[in-house]
Amino acid sequence: MNADAHSPARRPILELPGELISQIAAGEVVERPASVVRELLDNALDAGASQITVRLLAGGVRLIAVEDNGAGILPDDLPMALRRHATSKISNLHDLESVSTMGFRGEALAAINSIADCALSSRAAGQSNAYQLDGGTGELKPAARAVGTTVEVKELFFSTPARRKFLKTDATELAHCVEAVRRHALARPDVGFAIWHEGKLVEQWRACLADDAAVRLPQRLGDTLGSDFVERSVAVDWRTPESRIENTPAVRVWGRAGSPEAARSRPDQQYFYVNGRFVRDKVLSHAVRSAYEDVLHGQRQPVYALYLHVDPRRLDVNVHPTKIEVRFRDSREVHQAVRRAVQDALARSRAGQSSGFRQALEEPHGLASSGPVEPMYSAQPAINFGAVGGHQVSDLTPLWGAGSAPDASHLPTADDAVPRLPRAEFALGHALAQLQGIYILAENAAGLIIVDMHAAHERVIYERLKAQWETAGGPGGARRLASQPLLIAATFAATPSEVATAQASAEILDALGLEITPFSAKTLAVRAVPSTLAQGDAVELSRAVLAELAQVDASTVVERVQNELLATMACHGAVRANRRLSIEEMNALLRQMEATERSDQCNHGRPTWRQISLRELDALFLRGR
Repeated sequence: MNADAHSPARRPILELPGELISQIAAGEVVERPASVVRELLDNALDAGASQITVRLLAGGVRLIAVEDNGAGILPDDLPMALRRHATSKISNLHDLESVSTMGFRGEALAAINSIADCALSSRAAGQSNAYQLDGGTGELKPAARAVGTTVEVKELFFSTPARRKFLKTDATELAHCVEAVRRHALARPDVGFAIWHEGKLVEQWRACLADDAAVRLPQRLGDTLGSDFVERSVAVDWRTPESRIENTPAVRVWGRAGSPEAARSRPDQQYFYVNGRFVRDKVLSHAVRSAYEDVLHGQRQPVYALYLHVDPRRLDVNVHPTKIEVRFRDSREVHQAVRRAVQDALARSRAGQSSGFRQALEEPHGLASSGPVEPMYSAQPAINFGAVGGHQVSDLTPLWGAGSAPDASHLPTADDAVPRLPRAEFALGHALAQLQGIYILAENAAGLIIVDMHAAHERVIYERLKAQWETAGGPGGARRLASQPLLIAATFAATPSEVATAQASAEILDALGLEITPFSAKTLAVRAVPSTLAQGDAVELSRAVLAELAQVDASTVVERVQNELLATMACHGAVRANRRLSIEEMNALLRQMEATERSDQCNHGRPTWRQISLRELDALFLRGR
């Protein structure tokens, strides 16, 4: 048999025709009708539009028309708009390295025109009439419209029918188009958006004209994601110190982060914007997820709409044709900023938001400056559990602390029946009883409070342990987890990345109580593990830590492992079910919850308390009907 029988035939190297080049580019930019909508909305916003209308037929397959009232395009520039790599937004490398517009690549319109029947109608300010350009023939003729631009895209993928077969039903494609508009609407509350499908208005979000941006954003979030999103989320606003040269924060994070109770089973309400552009980025998503680590239950997904601003020169947006991915010059700084911003916002628990409670912290005896109040519970007997490391970590210390309890005249006596606090004094009210040795029943101004005492006490201890850890120090002030050498080193086959990470992160691994050393070129040996995890799987623990070290900021990994260990200690130190508490002990726990960050959830993300309003109680018993 001829040795060359199966050899490929030699073919000359030829330059691809322009039409095929455009269709290849279109395959990168245009995946479905929603891709076209996204690109056209970018152009409309760059043109300074304050009102954008999207009209669709057959989910956008038959027609996509985007109308705006922006600056418009001059007649002489219309033919250039459909040419590949033609743009008004950048002109040199410096512009590319500091992009501040939504679009800049100059290929979207050309790519769309190569796979669909396109027409542009535009009227620039100062022009007596508009002009329309036929994308297929290049014919330019006068037209009628107000200042602004309309782009019509008909019969998407008409020239590539194979691509058209991959599209879903009209309803599915419409949903993707609506989501594309929603993402832009969340970034620009000052712009109005309307979506029409088959001649019917599907969605409309009016421009928010308030002068204060802090008012515009919640209004737009409520319009697009529902008022429930705003009600069940907390405001985020955090920034790094201002730059000495430009007098602006290097990184600013703002928006709203959903409360743990608002978490969903799917990540379908997670919106992150970088300099006004919706992005999907592993650094950002990991930072947010890590901020929710010890307040989310199981695999629940947080909801959020967050906005990040960084200097455009410290950001590379020219990473992907769809512009949905970015690359940061300093990803560590961004990760820490986002994590800190969300973490600080979530630390403010609902249990501690009572103004009366804040006042009581300042006035230990609970005596307001204007008029008398009913007596509150005095210093309560502590619940004593086993100490951790020689420290008392699980006592229910009274609200006012040692040495500041009220005098005997304020102590409850047998004649006092149920001593009452002012009903609006504390967010969690005052204890009434204990149910089945598991729940505390309390009364506040809104109605009935039910507290899972183990979950609540676990969070109190956990936060206290974290605070103790922050003040702890080893040799040279460095914190270090106690480790236990293994009698027989555990070896495992490691990837080149794991070997490199183990060698580069030796100091960090030592701080975590792990000793991982090369055993051979492709094998690692685990010689010591944290004492608390001595009975666990040393290999699995090592692989998990190495994987985290390879992906994210090392200081975050260290803190996370420490927190997991502290959470385990807190769980074993917290009050258990069937432990009978006195009224005094219950009230002491309620007061500590009000003073503890993140006390709305336990360390595992379960809620620690629930409010049942008087209206809900009345409905249960059909009162007023």
